[in-house]
Amino acid sequence: MDFDQILEKCGSAGRYQYLMILLLGYIAFTTTVHYYSQNIIGFVPQHWCYHEALANRSFEEIAAVYAPFGKEASCTRLDKIEGDRLTVSNETCQRWIYNYDFGFKSMNAELNWVCDDAYKARIGQSLFFLGSLVGTFTFGMLGDKVGRVRAVILANQCGFVGDFLTTYAANLVQFAIFRCISGLAATANYYLMFILVLEYLAPKLRNMAISGTLGICFCLGALVAPWLSVLAGNWRIYLTCSALLQLVVALFYFVVQESAQWLITRTNVEGAIARLKHIAHFNGKEVKAADFEAFRRNCIVKRKMSNQPEQTAGIFDLMKTPNLRKISLLVVITFMLTSLSFNTISRNVEGLGLSPFVVFSLFAVVVPPSGFIQGLLQSKVGRKTTAFLAMLCTGLLSCALGVALSMDGAQGNVTLLLAFALPMRLGISMCYTVTSQFASELLPTCVRSRGIAAVHLAAAGASFVSPYLIHLGTMLPAAPSLILALLLLSAAVCTLMLPETNNRQLPITLADGEAFGKGEPMLSFDCWQRNDDDVSKQPAEELKLNQLNGQTQVETEAEV
Repeated sequence: MDFDQILEKCGSAGRYQYLMILLLGYIAFTTTVHYYSQNIIGFVPQHWCYHEALANRSFEEIAAVYAPFGKEASCTRLDKIEGDRLTVSNETCQRWIYNYDFGFKSMNAELNWVCDDAYKARIGQSLFFLGSLVGTFTFGMLGDKVGRVRAVILANQCGFVGDFLTTYAANLVQFAIFRCISGLAATANYYLMFILVLEYLAPKLRNMAISGTLGICFCLGALVAPWLSVLAGNWRIYLTCSALLQLVVALFYFVVQESAQWLITRTNVEGAIARLKHIAHFNGKEVKAADFEAFRRNCIVKRKMSNQPEQTAGIFDLMKTPNLRKISLLVVITFMLTSLSFNTISRNVEGLGLSPFVVFSLFAVVVPPSGFIQGLLQSKVGRKTTAFLAMLCTGLLSCALGVALSMDGAQGNVTLLLAFALPMRLGISMCYTVTSQFASELLPTCVRSRGIAAVHLAAAGASFVSPYLIHLGTMLPAAPSLILALLLLSAAVCTLMLPETNNRQLPITLADGEAFGKGEPMLSFDCWQRNDDDVSKQPAEELKLNQLNGQTQVETEAEV
């Protein structure tokens, strides 16, 4: 009796699984608030250099005074203002008048990190992403060493500590250090929980239930993040709220069971059985002792078959066999391309002619539909087809936007920009979520946490290009969209070379991973397969194991 069979008896779609999906939704919500906090605290409101003559004037009047200076208006210091006669001062501006967007006082405004000091905020952002690189790899290693639950809790507590300390930052050094600590949680606080939930779910819940829940919770996070900051009115209060949301995750220790599949790879079969018994009790299932004994025997036989003890398997073992090496490299490349595109599209909220708070909200509204569309497509046509179609359509939309932006007058057309931006945001959300799930399912359990950590690490490295890609649009408006189109179409081609995982038994050992999808054609889609083709959906290693289990049972009966 293999893991999927014993899990089915304990309940693979019961109360415990729905509780796990809800907890994953909470993690998705807090992760979104934490992720966008870096953007929100750094919003730069409209500002002008302070002058005594402008102290009692309206913002419209101040803007009219500085209008002749164009793009340099925000950093130009005036010496004298005599009607329409303006005299420019040679001194550097030290004080500004801010027109706060919805009354929110950002970090840049409070610390006057604008004009010549604007680089300070970018240093903090860079160290946030540096922390993300370190945290992604470190917590991924910990997830395979000390367990998924402990790693999830530790990652979120780093986010709590970093955000809380940032509220006391008074200079660049403090801000940079605290943002680096906060960045340790970025990405790791979500994907580790995603792996843990995935390893306990029935295949039918990996589609609509998980995609729909994530879509709703990502939407709530993206809606709450900007308007929570408006309600708070100050970036320090907003970050305190973000920190407290992550502190709650510490309570998961008393609710969430450690991954039974991970415990099996650590040769702790008894620990896995104890967790499965707890889940069976929570789901109201009665499982016979003989079933657990059959599962225990299966684990022992499978461990004997393995050429390498799974507890010693490392990330570089993914590169030792040809099929697993091909899958791993394709997963890395695909996720790098998708992540870069996602960060570029989702973070570009200040170049659409509307308040960034409004753009955040509009982008959030399209996330739930993307989750439900993704779940529906995955259940009907599989992961591979869903990922391919999402990348293809989003890439073509990006290409069309690039062509439109190359025409005169398109850059100032807010309606045109939103008509392309919103469907692209929906599409890239589908691309990112399905690729994240696809990658988690393709890598074997024994190195899944470290493997996904390496994938996200590479993706975070690629995402460093995102700010520069957005900045390129200020000089060549059509260039970012055309580059994104090329990236997404390349990712779509890479996806075609990956095997399908929908309704398949996911690989646990390295041997399972090597056998998974071997010989599957590039244009093989799940929607074209027969529904009763169960044997072809089993890895060759699993078939061999079933045969060996049969021989073991015959030998036991003969001895009796």
